[in-house]
Amino acid sequence: MTEPQSPFPGMDPYLEAYWRDVHHRLCTYACDALQPQLRPRYLARLEERLVVETELEDSRSIYPDVKVVQRHPSPHFGSAAHSEGSVALAEPLVVRGLHEPAYEGFIQIIDTTTGGRLVTVIEFLSPSNKLPGEGQALYQQKQRELSEARVSLVEIDLLRGGDYIVQARRDRVPPSHYRINVHRGWKGQEHEYYPIHLDQRLPAIRIPLREQDADVALDLQPLIDQTYRNGAYDQIDYRKAPPPPPLDAASAEWIDDLLRRAGKR
Repeated sequence: MTEPQSPFPGMDPYLEAYWRDVHHRLCTYACDALQPQLRPRYLARLEERLVVETELEDSRSIYPDVKVVQRHPSPHFGSAAHSEGSVALAEPLVVRGLHEPAYEGFIQIIDTTTGGRLVTVIEFLSPSNKLPGEGQALYQQKQRELSEARVSLVEIDLLRGGDYIVQARRDRVPPSHYRINVHRGWKGQEHEYYPIHLDQRLPAIRIPLREQDADVALDLQPLIDQTYRNGAYDQIDYRKAPPPPPLDAASAEWIDDLLRRAGKR
């Protein structure tokens, strides 16, 4: 049986509607692809931050300080009866949240010879990074902190929606649908920028380690292909109009022609 395959040669723009799932898969698959190249000196580790979304304010990224887990609920909790001398429990107002909190992953590469010192961070950007609000502000703070600590940062932006947020100055790079920015921690204001268009295969990029060490490679196209297969995204209905945000006329026409030739419309 033929494996499911996206009709797009590179990034499938329809995946943007399923980004939470796509994001988790990309981080995991990228970490798996890097690990054999890094050992034994370096290790790739997945980290997570908690993103709280509400309808009243913009997304906010936080790290949880305490986790509360349910083990075996007490049969007496909530009962009107309390043992003598116990503290009376106040009755709370129960409020339902508008959204469940979401976890976003990113990749850290650490040096095992220095006690696990952080060398490189790889970010697959998400809407919380690219939309105005506290989530974006916290991401920009992270950019500054990594730069000050001379930690390399690889920003992979496969979302058309949202603001331009990668570190390279927008007025110094060509326009494109997607982009990758690599900042080597020891390179000051120098950035390695990859513009990517809808009709292009996603590139294999160089991931920096320490200045004296050779880069490792991360081929992005197989990661998207694996995400498409394992996520069963061949179920996408491509008969719909081009996905948001709006495309320029030439790109919309190209997508329509591509999907018709692939028998998807």
